[in-house]
Amino acid sequence: MLVDHHCHLDFPQFADDLDGLVARAKAAGVETLVTISTHVAKLETLLEIAERFDDVFCSVGTHPHYADEERGIPARELVRLSAHPKVVAIGEAGLDYHYQKSSAEAQAEGFREHIKAARETGLPLEIHARDADEDTIDILESAHKQDGPFPAVLHCYTGGRELAMRAMDLGLYISFSGVVTFKKSEALRDIVREVPLERILVETDSPYLAPVPFRGKTNEPAHVVHTAAVVAEARGLSAEALAHATTENFFRFYTKAKRPNGHNATTDSSVS
Repeated sequence: MLVDHHCHLDFPQFADDLDGLVARAKAAGVETLVTISTHVAKLETLLEIAERFDDVFCSVGTHPHYADEERGIPARELVRLSAHPKVVAIGEAGLDYHYQKSSAEAQAEGFREHIKAARETGLPLEIHARDADEDTIDILESAHKQDGPFPAVLHCYTGGRELAMRAMDLGLYISFSGVVTFKKSEALRDIVREVPLERILVETDSPYLAPVPFRGKTNEPAHVVHTAAVVAEARGLSAEALAHATTENFFRFYTKAKRPNGHNATTDSSVS
């Protein structure tokens, strides 16, 4: 069994084939999905999807691209909305200086409110960090020093080694997407080898970043199998061992998510 803890099932690419997408994921052994929020204002759409499928969950939060658009949403509102039983994470939030679709100030402000919500709820914060390693770690370390630890994962990791290692010191998890399968991602695979296995997650970030051999096509949760295979190879593990480890990491970390019927900690040791 595998888990795709970061996909976007509410995006238009999937509107006409959600049943097929979930069925293909399950057929590939990817039995639990988390569809990630980009707009707090669109949470109802995510909840409709999550409630439609037993093993699909969701998050609540504002992507940094929309930090100006949804500026001023306080942590207490994120906490309130996260009380829904299908909401298992906060975010995604963070910093994106590559596209700069929102001001750096609004992104940082929103990031800090999401950190507060993650700390208060105990739900993992899905962190988006692109071309912003230094400011990301500054905010994370400052928040940790000021108010203590909080659960978080650096999703779709493409940053440098220093951010990864300093994030490890704060207790964060690191998640790898299809980018790790790309030919020119050897430096990223080096980070895969260095991050402790108990801190690794895998994801698709679908519909984006399809792994080899689907690069350039629409990504979907079933394809996380290919990402996991490359992570396993980089670490010298079997696909089954990597699937078991990352699945256990997920359910240990995402404490509100329920295991699929028929699966428990002793039966999740292989991909079905």
